[in-house]
Amino acid sequence: MTSPLRALLVDDERLARVELRELLAPHPQVQVVGEADGVAAALAQIEALRPSLLFLDVQMPGEGGFELLAQLRECPFDVVFVTAYDAHALRAFEVNALDYLLKPVHPERLARTLARLTVREQGTPEPTQGPVRQKLVEGDMLFLENGARSRFVRVDQIVCLCGAGDYAEVVTADGVRTLSPRPLKEWEQRLPARTFARIHRSALVNLTYVERVDRGLGGGGEVIVRGVPEPLPLSRGHASALRERFG
Repeated sequence: MTSPLRALLVDDERLARVELRELLAPHPQVQVVGEADGVAAALAQIEALRPSLLFLDVQMPGEGGFELLAQLRECPFDVVFVTAYDAHALRAFEVNALDYLLKPVHPERLARTLARLTVREQGTPEPTQGPVRQKLVEGDMLFLENGARSRFVRVDQIVCLCGAGDYAEVVTADGVRTLSPRPLKEWEQRLPARTFARIHRSALVNLTYVERVDRGLGGGGEVIVRGVPEPLPLSRGHASALRERFG
């Protein structure tokens, strides 16, 4: 039998650590070996316990999760951020985090994260997700949950979506960014194909908001989208698919 993953819980809130312990209890593939309430304590625990998995809060008094990772010479463990804030999701995946869980953590969402670890450690297949819901059209209304800022938006007001692991950041025409718990692939399957196109493995764009496409030497390039300050990447493969589709 494979040895369980040795997990360290890093969160300044004691009740949050207690709750996460309880959520992990039904999963024998993970053994919680320690806790820390801040960066200094976490560094000491990492040195002493040598965990293989870190559940890490983003914002803590003084220094936070990103500052902790910056102080490590190497990270011989997987990192799962657990936080009440969705604004740091893209940055989390830039530092190669395994996943990004929003508080309160749902048991099903945690199970998906642990399934990914099982795939990595044992090579067993990851459980499939539920069926994709019905296709959308431009005039449909969607309810985007974002804590206290949850709201309804029309499909045609979605400018683009950027993938962040199992999440997708939804950008709307008013400039608001909302982190959705649905992956980019599921959004692609639901959104109307005549107006939304995949331009990169991490980006899906509403073509009505595209101002121009800057071609690169390698066949890819960048897509300039109205209301989005930074260009979105255009991969060579998706550029070719767009040319065939609209050429």
